[in-house]
This record gives sequence, structure tokens and C-alpha cells, in this order.
Amino acid sequence: MLSIATDIDALARFGRALADPIRCRILLALSKAAAHPADLAEQLEISRTRLSNHLACLRDCGIVVAVPEGRRVRYELADPRLGHALDDLRGAVLAVEADRTCLEADQKGCC
Repeated sequence: MLSIATDIDALARFGRALADPIRCRILLALSKAAAHPADLAEQLEISRTRLSNHLACLRDCGIVVAVPEGRRVRYELADPRLGHALDDLRGAVLAVEADRTCLEADQKGCC
């Protein structure tokens, strides 16, 4: 059984991964299909250097893995359940956003 500290650490890592819009775009792309960095950079319209930095962060968080393919590397989600979790989280956030009760959210930046 996992300890509460381990659960919190795992959720915090996932939160850090989602804290950047580019990393969110990368995760959403990888949830649809594994990809090579050059293809991802082109698809997301970002530089390879910038993509590389974000992929390193996602690898360090344990959310994506690099799979060697000869002289190339393919990136994919570390576990297929992460793709399902992203879909569920996105659906829940969009549902909650539609019923947002905090009228001052945009001014306060709280939600």
C-alpha cells in the first residue's frame, strides 16, 4: 500500500507537469500517439530545443519515457492510464469551468 507522502509526491509531480501549457500540449499529443521529437516539434510549432527541455522535465517527472528506435528516440506516455487520466481530468475541468462559481476568478487569479 502506498503511503500518503508517496501519493502526494506523485500528484505533485503530475501537477508540475501540467503547470506549463506547452507540457500540456505535449502530453495531449502523446496521449493520442507516440512520436519522435522532430515530429512533435513540428506538430506543436515549437523549437526542438524548447521541446527537448520540456520532454526532459516530463521524463524527470516519470510521465513520459524515451524508447530507443535504432538511432532515433520515440517518446510516449510512461503508462497508458495517463492518457485516460488526462482525458478524465480535462473533462472534469471543463465541466466545472462551465459552472464556475467564483465570479472574481479572473481578477483574483485564484481559479
